[in-house]
Amino acid sequence: MTGLDTPITPLKFLERSAQVHPNKTAVVDGERRISYSDLASIVTRLAHGLRQSGVGSGDRVAYLATNSAELLAAHYAVPLIGAALVAINTRLSPPEIEYICNHSEAVLLLGEPLLLEQLQDTSLLTVRETVQLPQQDGSYLDTGQSHLTYDALMARGSEEPLPWEVDDETRTISINYTSGTTGRPKGVMYTHRGAYLNSLSQIHHQHFDIDTKYLWTLPMFHCNGWCGPWAVTAASGTHVCIRAVRGDAMWSLIDSEKIDHMSGAPTVLTTLATADAAHRLDRSMTITTAGAPPSPTTIRAVRALGAEIVHVYGLTETYGPCAVCEPQADWAALDEDTLARLLARQGVGMLASGPVRVVRTQRGPHGELVDVASNGTEMGEIVMRGNIVMKGYFGDDSATAEAFSGGWFHSGDLGVMHPDGYVQLMDRAKDIVISGGENISTIEVEQVLMSHPSVLDVAVIGVPDTKWGERPKAFVVLKTDSTVSDSDLTQFVRDHIAAFKAPREIVFLPGLPKTSTGKIRKNELRDREWHGERERIRG
Repeated sequence: MTGLDTPITPLKFLERSAQVHPNKTAVVDGERRISYSDLASIVTRLAHGLRQSGVGSGDRVAYLATNSAELLAAHYAVPLIGAALVAINTRLSPPEIEYICNHSEAVLLLGEPLLLEQLQDTSLLTVRETVQLPQQDGSYLDTGQSHLTYDALMARGSEEPLPWEVDDETRTISINYTSGTTGRPKGVMYTHRGAYLNSLSQIHHQHFDIDTKYLWTLPMFHCNGWCGPWAVTAASGTHVCIRAVRGDAMWSLIDSEKIDHMSGAPTVLTTLATADAAHRLDRSMTITTAGAPPSPTTIRAVRALGAEIVHVYGLTETYGPCAVCEPQADWAALDEDTLARLLARQGVGMLASGPVRVVRTQRGPHGELVDVASNGTEMGEIVMRGNIVMKGYFGDDSATAEAFSGGWFHSGDLGVMHPDGYVQLMDRAKDIVISGGENISTIEVEQVLMSHPSVLDVAVIGVPDTKWGERPKAFVVLKTDSTVSDSDLTQFVRDHIAAFKAPREIVFLPGLPKTSTGKIRKNELRDREWHGERERIRG
């Protein structure tokens, strides 16, 4: 092997930051402040502890934890011994967690005490040992279960140096499970190469540098925090952990730690902008958003705080973000409404990703994918390929082959291509409403409703209709002390877009069901409406 053949791995990021900036604060977690030198030592000791606990190269190690120094360390310690990290969504039910542990064949499970307590009636077939992680103050809970403590696991380790390298850059570094809203969740495999390259993309597009103070409002278990545990470390920035994403908690840390970067779904941005403690920032701040298309209303509200919005797009299968709505120089002269509409688009491929295309359902004469017209109106499926597309689904070759039909990863998202080459997401394929043969984008309707001054949050789905096959129905959350009638909102929609797109039924709710990352769980709303229907009716 020559120097030109050195496999790339994000493990090198921690090695470099610990060498170059050993005394720089790497992590703030409650009262704890950990330097890069100390973080490297913790990771090394943890890696040895895992190895002494029987974890070997190629094994899977599961974590059930909120954003913490321990979960951050796992992103390095687990792959440091050749194993793969399986970070599990903490809001899943015990049967769902059981399924993921068993499907991934995890040999060790580390979790926070109250989360582990929920699993006492589950059957973890391959887990040989469970480890209780400490609470934020370092204490443990007596749950009446025989878990090894994290301190005891660390005591098994040592600080004998380990090589910060990998023999094969296509080795699996982590497995992230999809939401499973259309069936059993799938295990998406990331590689060292993909994680390394997407980290570089995030540094570039989110503007990370050594002065970055990154607030962890995005769960680290979600797509490995969009590769943030590796990217922020590569920039030698500071990770600031937050365990519960509430408006007051966010603003407290934003002010006390001088936060200048954070990420989250549009609902997180809405929480930030509408919190009682919200105020205009006295410094620059970059907020990256994805998970659902942000409405122009949300973008304007966040920009009014003095923050810069970076709108990205991706899926679990693309290591999180793979496209970005990259601003053009001449956009600076646009009015706020026009700028917000442009920023609401999903954009172009990121630095380290391949191209993003929008293709027609019908293929060409030789089975090739055919692009839609770049006119901003013809709808097709968004597809992508390149270095930051998954290795495949763990243990599911048939699903992997289906996802890569035609040599491109099929997102299941419907979008259009604008004349300037920017993609805009119109809907998930399953969320599009086909009413009387007309396609209705639920996103378009939602964005109109979000622009009403009384509306805080909204979800639009298709529901059965005996005449039209389907029709749109809206679920609306109003702002505090706001009142508006359903008929007024329906008319408001008709005043802005075609009348046939307006929901004929609007239900007011105190809140919408959401995932841990703030995405609205439309499948739950849809299941209630379609209960008893054998299949969705198509007009």
